[in-house]
Amino acid sequence: MKRLMGLDVGDATIGVAVSDLMKITAQGVKTIRRESIKKDLEELERIIKEKEVDTIIVGLPKNMNGTLGPQGEKVIKFTEKLKEKIDIQIQFWDERLSTVAAERSLLQGDVSRKKRKQVIDMLAATIILQGYLDSNRNK
Repeated sequence: MKRLMGLDVGDATIGVAVSDLMKITAQGVKTIRRESIKKDLEELERIIKEKEVDTIIVGLPKNMNGTLGPQGEKVIKFTEKLKEKIDIQIQFWDERLSTVAAERSLLQGDVSRKKRKQVIDMLAATIILQGYLDSNRNK
């Protein structure tokens, strides 16, 4: 059995989460500080091999009216580069409000501003992946 990976791709960081082997729950793995596309892809490839991932769920940021904005286009371009480097199935997941939900969750947990900044993208990736897992389980 293989795992799913969830990604929250931003300009400065990439939040990474993976599913358990039964594809029921999502756990945060890390936040990658973006340096260069080459290093970003190498780090993702390392995690994919280590965690035995066969599918990636990429959060696609859309505007509230459902259209694709500049950030969504950046995520699509990044995903195309990822697909060129790693032959793996990739699906997009509407991630509207995932970062808002992550921020709310961290605030409710009384997590300090500094600590929130370090984990918010990883938590957003976890929320994206968990949403995908829950949606597929209910089908």
